[in-house]
Amino acid sequence: MSDIVQTASDELIFALDIGTRSVIGLIVEPSGDRFRIIDCAIREHDERSMLDGQIHDVDAVAKVIRQVKEQLEETHGSLKRVAVAAAGRSLRTRRVRMDMPIAPHATISRDDVLALEFSAVQEAQAQLAHELNERDVTRYYCVGYSVVNYYLDGELIGNLLHQRGDTASVEVIATFLPRVVVDSLLAALKHCDLEMQALTLEPIAAINVLIPVTMRRLNIALVDIGAGTSDVALTEEGTITAYGMVPVAGDEITDALMNAFLLDFPMAEEVKRALSSSETVSFTDILGMEHNLSSAEVAAAIDSDIRHLAVNIANKILELNGKPPQAVMLIGGGSLTPRLTERVAEALKLPPSRVAVRGADAIRQFVDEHPDITGPEFVTPVGIAVAARRHPIKYVTVTVNDAPIRIFDLRNMTVGDALIAAGMDIRRLYGRPGMAMSLTVNGRIKIIPGGHGTPPVIEKNGEASGLDAPVADGDVIVVVPGQDGREAEARVLDLLDRLDTLELTCNGQPLSLGPIALVNGVRQPLDAPLADRSELEIRLPGTVEEVLREAGLLPDGDEAAPPPLRFSVNGRSYTLPTRNLRVEVNGKPAALDDRVRQGDELAFRVEELTIPAIRDVIPLEEWGQETITVHFNGQPVVLPVGGVSVTVDGRPAQADDPVRDGAVITVKAAEPVAPLFSDVFRYVDVPLEKPTGEGNFRLVTLVNGEPASYHTVLKNGDKLELYWE
Repeated sequence: MSDIVQTASDELIFALDIGTRSVIGLIVEPSGDRFRIIDCAIREHDERSMLDGQIHDVDAVAKVIRQVKEQLEETHGSLKRVAVAAAGRSLRTRRVRMDMPIAPHATISRDDVLALEFSAVQEAQAQLAHELNERDVTRYYCVGYSVVNYYLDGELIGNLLHQRGDTASVEVIATFLPRVVVDSLLAALKHCDLEMQALTLEPIAAINVLIPVTMRRLNIALVDIGAGTSDVALTEEGTITAYGMVPVAGDEITDALMNAFLLDFPMAEEVKRALSSSETVSFTDILGMEHNLSSAEVAAAIDSDIRHLAVNIANKILELNGKPPQAVMLIGGGSLTPRLTERVAEALKLPPSRVAVRGADAIRQFVDEHPDITGPEFVTPVGIAVAARRHPIKYVTVTVNDAPIRIFDLRNMTVGDALIAAGMDIRRLYGRPGMAMSLTVNGRIKIIPGGHGTPPVIEKNGEASGLDAPVADGDVIVVVPGQDGREAEARVLDLLDRLDTLELTCNGQPLSLGPIALVNGVRQPLDAPLADRSELEIRLPGTVEEVLREAGLLPDGDEAAPPPLRFSVNGRSYTLPTRNLRVEVNGKPAALDDRVRQGDELAFRVEELTIPAIRDVIPLEEWGQETITVHFNGQPVVLPVGGVSVTVDGRPAQADDPVRDGAVITVKAAEPVAPLFSDVFRYVDVPLEKPTGEGNFRLVTLVNGEPASYHTVLKNGDKLELYWE
């Protein structure tokens, strides 16, 4: 018999629905396209070891699971593998929009679209982690995402593939399952020596058996009302669009019965369950008094609590859906609460016929009848068993850059999913375009694009792969990020549209001159590299100076003009030219900044200037001399009264010495000295030779008619005479 049992058990499916109040175990046998429920075991938790569908005490939950397992093993032999479901209330949904710049003149490829979508999923994952104060974003499995809209340059578009523009955007709805939910499930099963055969999600399990594919385009709300929470899932356009949870459920009704009729918790639970199956209810309160009431009377006593539960469920549906759905299906033990369907319909403003409780009778297309499997509380466990065969979620272990990554095959998992699970930033895998360069060329803005970034090299099992390639258990994925594009570079020469020349003659020799470049107002060679935001002027030489410089007749830069003579006098700096440029254009004198044209004839020569003496460069005010005026032989003569000392670089110098480049000249006034008669001879030209002829001649010197000598001191206005007699 044990051999027969063991052989049979190889084909059987052991399914567990681990709820907040109880654990339901089913033994189901596949039979073609249908399933036969062979056995069922139910155990309630002894303590609050689960809260809102999350395992809080692994040992306590494992104890109840072991009791269910051992009960079923008495009949069906050893059970080693089990199908379970993660609570839908643990799922997190985020709606995110992601933008991506498009390289100039490039079209959007399929890899670009996939990278954009996966980047949006990662952004949703990061936002979720931030909201929940999680540092590790990979603590959430992405169990699915759907694209809401694509945008190109901010405008809605049906498909981005092969489009051109500046910015591509995608809006996605992504759903995540916290890793801790799965880890706690695995821990509880391990304590019971059970291996996870398949994993599904409670709302997906229920929807798969309740709502056939042909109905999933409808906007339907599925509400699983358990003991502690009511889980909400919404379908539309063929997929589950949102999940939610309301922290009120069957226990709230039980509490209402306890308060209304003074019942303990077990008795209130019995009364609650009897309300849906009997017209009258008998019970004994905590004072020992017996009551025999109609179900309608009991329901009326707790109507406000029923209404409260219905309003909370309806508000969550409206919050997730944005509008009343087309229909509402209630499952779970709490859905049997009297008048709940009417109150939900009333809160959603739906016809009463659009809200219904669905029990095991609604899934007869999947399972045969079983006397113990009738109510709505069995929809989810049956769905778990069906999902284990039809929609199993299995482990997939892959290696990403030598690191083993475990992901759940919650859908058709791809290389992109594996990279997200590995914590890789999809956006950074693709090389970014190099920085562009903006220039102003002859008054017009010109953009020099940077180099294109390269895509990543992705290999799966040694062969090139894309982000959308499916992955299987044991796949080895190697990813080498792409390289960023080079920043834009340009030389002046790269911006020349054509090489015009200026044809003219200079000093009789023909000249053919190319264009010149001014970068930010400074002349640069044609092979000079350019910086971002440079202002560039490219043109032919336009002035005499530019022509002479380009012809090599003038030095470049600051030495374009002849070097001046630099010196200082009493601390003030002076410069004097040492050479003079003589320029003629077409035979007429011209300046260096005069314009030239094609065919002009230039003449150019340099004249050296005489170096001045010190007295020539000292300003009159620097001499600091006083003078007197006398009349010599009737002619006025100006004589200095005070002297002047001159030094060059600290050494005495004469006023007639030539000025040296860089000389530091100092002029100081001496004490005033009255001039003598003899000083006049420095300013007048008088022949002092004795006249020839017979007789004796005598030289007469008079000052104001009085005899005087060469040493006579003069004063202002004196009249001097000198003659022979």
